[in-house]
Amino acid sequence: MPSRRPPEPAEVRAALLAVAPWVDGDVDEAPPRPDRAAAVRMSLAALEQVAPGRSVEVRVPPFGAVHCIDGPRHTRGTPPNVVETDPRTWCALALGRLDFDAAVASGAVSASGHRAGQVAAWLPLVSPG
Repeated sequence: MPSRRPPEPAEVRAALLAVAPWVDGDVDEAPPRPDRAAAVRMSLAALEQVAPGRSVEVRVPPFGAVHCIDGPRHTRGTPPNVVETDPRTWCALALGRLDFDAAVASGAVSASGHRAGQVAAWLPLVSPG
């Protein structure tokens, strides 16, 4: 299976900005599914690129999941360090519109395991502006 090309920062930014009005609540209707999928998948790939490793699994159903953060590798069963959220919340985190700890505290993000919170160090994935 060929390896996938890591997304360019400009591609990640463009994909996330395409869904930003929805993330910010400026529009009620969700963007088309392909736009939401692209924003989630590209931003997850960017996270995987900037925080390489296999100790934390980040899940954004139904669009994707990646392993990241250096540390002990998990190979079977349910991983001990998991971050899971919905696409809108993930895009808000990736854009810097939402703080990771606040999202966990509100229940918008499920973070289990002692390494899961390390994902916060890599967010946002795009620079503001």
